[in-house]
Amino acid sequence: MILVTGATGNVGSEVVRALVAAGEPVRALVREPDTVSLPDGVEAATGDLNRPESMTGALGGARAVFLLPGYADMPGLLAEARRAGVEQVVLLSGGSAGSGDMTNAVTRFMAASESAVRESGLPWTFLRPSAFMSNALRWLPQLRAGDQVRVPFPDVRTASVDPYDIGAVAARALLSEEYRGEILRPTGPVAMPPADQVAVLAEVLGRDLRFVGLTNEEARTDLLATTPVEYVDAFFDFYVNGSLDESIVRPTVREVTGREPRTFEQWAQAHADDFR
Repeated sequence: MILVTGATGNVGSEVVRALVAAGEPVRALVREPDTVSLPDGVEAATGDLNRPESMTGALGGARAVFLLPGYADMPGLLAEARRAGVEQVVLLSGGSAGSGDMTNAVTRFMAASESAVRESGLPWTFLRPSAFMSNALRWLPQLRAGDQVRVPFPDVRTASVDPYDIGAVAARALLSEEYRGEILRPTGPVAMPPADQVAVLAEVLGRDLRFVGLTNEEARTDLLATTPVEYVDAFFDFYVNGSLDESIVRPTVREVTGREPRTFEQWAQAHADDFR
């Protein structure tokens, strides 16, 4: 049995599907079991990852856990996992986690989570993917309002990765001892600027979309409307100061899964109905 946290999210749902396809018993941690649709045979469980004592039932009988980062008491959560007999943790982290820059809020919670897992004594694998292709879903409100897509950091190229591929890599790590103690860095097949992503989406949707790159001042104003300032500062550190380079294309998906990573066009085709 493998416990998947964040099981209805962009990545967690793909981990669940990949494990089911491999024939592995899966338990999905969800907030409200009666309101979610899970693949056939997947067991739903509840628990609060910020309260380790509430996770006893969800962890019971699980031999491995797919874990998201950033919870209030990661050491306590991992201690609870050890008591439950968990033998392996695959942690979703981020590309900046190894930089050591604890002044960056995003880096800080990723690095703290990795440190807690290392110190837990549990065998581990860290996933440090590039930006998610699914971040394009943030454009949905704009696309409902019209054909203009306003995007921050327009000059930044990223080798964005389909969460489907992250899920496939995570599943391989969970099902094998081969990747224990390793840091895996899944990326997409090509580095693209956001304007190219909008162009691909326009073609897939059959819409005449217009890309508008925001100035840094406009981007900060827009981001602060929905995002705490410490995280806005972190994004500016990554994409304006250049402390994080997500343009590097890596062979991880091919090496781990035996196939090439999906393109942004494939992701857009698979999620076209989400935009309509």
